[in-house]
Amino acid sequence: MTDVSKEQVLERLRTVRGPDMDGNIVDLGLVSDVFISDGKAYFSITVPAERARELDPMRAAAERVVKEIPGITAAMVALTADKRSASGPAAARAPAPPPPGRSAPQGHAGHAHGAPGGAPQRAKAGIPGVGAIIAVASGKGGVGKSTTAVNLALALKANGLRVGVLDADIYGPSMPRLLKISGRPQQLEGRTIKPMENYGIKVMSMGFLVDEEVAMIWRGPMIQSALLQMLREVAWGDLDVLVVDMPPGTGDAQLTMAQQVPLAGAVIVSTPQDLALIDARKGLNMFSKVEVPVLGIVENMSYFIAPDTGNRYDIFGHGGARKEAERIGVPFLGEVPLTMDIRETSDAGTPVVVSNPDGAAAKVYREIATRVWQELETLKGKGERGAPAIVFE
Repeated sequence: MTDVSKEQVLERLRTVRGPDMDGNIVDLGLVSDVFISDGKAYFSITVPAERARELDPMRAAAERVVKEIPGITAAMVALTADKRSASGPAAARAPAPPPPGRSAPQGHAGHAHGAPGGAPQRAKAGIPGVGAIIAVASGKGGVGKSTTAVNLALALKANGLRVGVLDADIYGPSMPRLLKISGRPQQLEGRTIKPMENYGIKVMSMGFLVDEEVAMIWRGPMIQSALLQMLREVAWGDLDVLVVDMPPGTGDAQLTMAQQVPLAGAVIVSTPQDLALIDARKGLNMFSKVEVPVLGIVENMSYFIAPDTGNRYDIFGHGGARKEAERIGVPFLGEVPLTMDIRETSDAGTPVVVSNPDGAAAKVYREIATRVWQELETLKGKGERGAPAIVFE
């Protein structure tokens, strides 16, 4: 494959006229840094927020000319909002967007309380064929969130549901390894991608598109574009539930998923100790602010079972997540023990739910999956699955 430089991409983008046919998008300073990996080019184009829909053909033109470069197999291009558009004549035509991280992007339903005039936002578009989307999140790394997410997905499958997994951790995708999947997804008609599959669940991850050793040095707009394309331009088919393995923390990727995707609910993963619980509260607060229901808390690494004696040890303390769930009034979904079995099967790409389905750990995950689905059904019965509104403080 021919190596393509950023300069080649920028030179080709100079053939794309800017808004109102004035100059070109590169010399006008509208193009972000260009990232190229494995024959794919990623960048964003900054436009006035109120003209985003009108200028989408410009985005399409940029994508088209870049894909024509020999050595480029695909281009991922996003339009991002120009915060400066709040000043000048455009401000009189449309209200200025609030600062990043505090806004309700196009796609939210309801009213943004505190916004001028309480202007209603459009309902967030769902994914055709997908019944419910749930996020598995944590306030910090190292708590076993991805292992929990993959075993939860497999447990939902074992309980008779049609399940998919979206690996939303752009910087550290782990689903290819956890599910022992390699290779590249097949591109179908248009821009649609066929998800990878193993153990009866459909999977999409940036790890399928970028080599494991490649460092992902992306800015917020590129993360947002990549996540939404992996979500909306994948042929998921008919699923009862799509499990989203969120990145740890509360950054751009988390806000993108919480604000632009119709999440039916979120599962928070924590370990028992106070430090992890402090970080877990950040995740809880983020979902609370965007009114995504918290389906419950999982206490991972809850206790250690010695493989030689079977004795139990509370290495990280015990019961902290249960107490936190009771304190804030959300369901406690269960305790997952710290066992060699869970670690070894995860590293081998044979998660415990499928490699030892009759074992104690698999039983715990299936019980958690049952409680998660019960919470989803309860919310659906209450009519609370619809897209939330952003509440400004």
